[in-house]
Amino acid sequence: MGDHPPQPRQRRPPRPAPPRPGLQHEGPPGPVMNEADREREQQRLDQETKNERHMWWWLAYFLFGIHIVAFVMIYAVMHAPK
Repeated sequence: MGDHPPQPRQRRPPRPAPPRPGLQHEGPPGPVMNEADREREQQRLDQETKNERHMWWWLAYFLFGIHIVAFVMIYAVMHAPK
């Protein structure tokens, strides 16, 4: 009980972080997208947005259908002859 608290730890001085494992970029930046590439990229993004919207609608209909089936099953169990 009469011991003194331990001395605070000494921190190392900051230094540059070691290089991370993986691919290191060594070279000039790539070419700037031309107008045709930019148009293709925009079309791809538009199609991706449309596909994502369709996916959400499909999910909504699916979940709605699951609930309808569940309610029908609950009704059938509640009204089954004993």
